Amino acid sequence: MIRRTVGDRPPDRRPSVYDRDVRGLDIGWSTDVAVLTLSGSSVDDRGDHLVVRTPANPTYHWGNFILVTDPAAANDAERWVQVFGATFPVATWVAIGLPRMPDEPRAWAAYELDLEVDEVLVASTLPHQTMRPDSFSVRRLTGDDWEQDRALAIAENERTGDPGTDTYTAFVRARSEAKRAVSDLDVAAYFGGFADGVLVASLGIVRCGDTGRYQDVLTDVDHRGRGLGSHLLGVAARWAASHGCDRWVIVTEATNPARRVYQRIGLEPHSTNIQAYRRRPI
Repeated sequence: MIRRTVGDRPPDRRPSVYDRDVRGLDIGWSTDVAVLTLSGSSVDDRGDHLVVRTPANPTYHWGNFILVTDPAAANDAERWVQVFGATFPVATWVAIGLPRMPDEPRAWAAYELDLEVDEVLVASTLPHQTMRPDSFSVRRLTGDDWEQDRALAIAENERTGDPGTDTYTAFVRARSEAKRAVSDLDVAAYFGGFADGVLVASLGIVRCGDTGRYQDVLTDVDHRGRGLGSHLLGVAARWAASHGCDRWVIVTEATNPARRVYQRIGLEPHSTNIQAYRRRPI
């Protein structure tokens, strides 16, 4: 989900983004859309669904997708697959956000689409701040730090064996440009944990009205389990609070063990995001 050119976006666009959760979108999806819009994505409201486009990052699967907004239409797999194909005719993936779990998952399986579940966790009080672990320094990302942030994401992709490394590298670079742009505007802030000057953990938080939406939480595998990620979550929360936020949201895979870390600092399960997804075209 992203893009125009971040720096040229007029500030009076923002309220319409936040109004979306009032009209029925869960806070997980509404902050997804807000983050992407603030980062430059276009969002076309077509009544019962949104079309999100990210021209500056054309291989961003969840930056170029449709989001069904009518819960009664969540079962209509055939229609939404056709809508996606007509909307993104050259896409090599299928990405459809849903407002709820369909009653008949087999209808989606018939198109070889996986129904993926992300958990939405929310805090209405300031998340707990843990101590910074010894031997690490922490600061907001600036300058050359962004190149290290890109390298950290690419290394994790290579470690997990995810296919399409060249495509992923292009995706990461375009995402990095958007992240840096919103950070430069102080709409968002990204923080890093460093060991001997090397970035080993990073995350961001984006101001969506009075809500801080966490983004891109990642710690190098060799530095996990030391409390660095928890500390960064607290640092980001306090930055958002200092800019008027009084609610914090994170969206993560339902099977992600890191969700326990999020709960320990005060984020609680709220709802789920459902996604119908296929890496290859139909």
